[in-house]
Amino acid sequence: MSIEAKEVSRLYGTQKALDQVSFSISQGEVAALLGPNGAGKSTMMKILTCYLPQTQGQVSVCGFDVVIQPLEVRRRVGYLPEHNPLYLEMYVREYLEFVAGIHKLGRDTRKRVAEMIGMTGLSLEAGKKIGALSKGYRQRVGLAQALIHNPSVLILDEPTSGLDPNQLEEIRGLIRNIGREKTVLLSTHIMQEVEAMCDRVIIINRGQVVADAPTHQVQLLNQSSRIIRVNFDKPFPIQSLRKMDGVVDVIPGSETACRIFTQGQRDLRHEVFHFAVNNGLVILAMDHEEQSLEQVFRQLTASAT
Repeated sequence: MSIEAKEVSRLYGTQKALDQVSFSISQGEVAALLGPNGAGKSTMMKILTCYLPQTQGQVSVCGFDVVIQPLEVRRRVGYLPEHNPLYLEMYVREYLEFVAGIHKLGRDTRKRVAEMIGMTGLSLEAGKKIGALSKGYRQRVGLAQALIHNPSVLILDEPTSGLDPNQLEEIRGLIRNIGREKTVLLSTHIMQEVEAMCDRVIIINRGQVVADAPTHQVQLLNQSSRIIRVNFDKPFPIQSLRKMDGVVDVIPGSETACRIFTQGQRDLRHEVFHFAVNNGLVILAMDHEEQSLEQVFRQLTASAT
């Protein structure tokens, strides 16, 4: 595994930011670490990048322990923190050469800097001071510095912050391409970014992992409720439908269509069919509505919001 966390906890005084967190991420996987503000996402990322030690538990990156072998971990990790720290008085190319020097790239410095400038779309900005760049272009500089030493693992905290729609699509494509060969762990509050870029979703709430599943299965993470969409041939008695056993609420879409919110894993379509028969209705269409990632996220983290 490229990233492995086993029963990781982190205390700030008496406050537990992380509580027995465990997960693993394989090479070539793009995973999203999600959670409400204060859930422990940034703390986990700081532990993975050796900026902060865990209070208990074990964390390894590419087989190296983050506490015992931090230099080996840092050589293999590229990190873009949420608040992108840049030297605003330096020129873009100058800054990337400086970062390359820290990583001791030697003769490969110029070549690697040129590659990163091209890859992140900074060609027209390379001769400008970082302080003169927009927030979106500063994010690109941050991404370039995270990639310059060709790390095996890339950790990105809010990587698309400040990007316009065109830049978003470019950075999405870049991250997807990077994820074919490297391990990528990213944090974001934009659920569309997760659906567009990530193979896997890990949700943290109050310092604990509450969900861990492939992105395409994320709608199944919360089974506490279901939504049935139904279209009748004529107006229906909505109050009678709301009184059905297992129905939490009915939201009309029109005089003949509605969304039925049910409780638990029980499938009520059979009961809805009998409701239609008993009320002289014909069902023109009926199916389950998949919950969006945003809906699942809200349900699983509701206690923290």
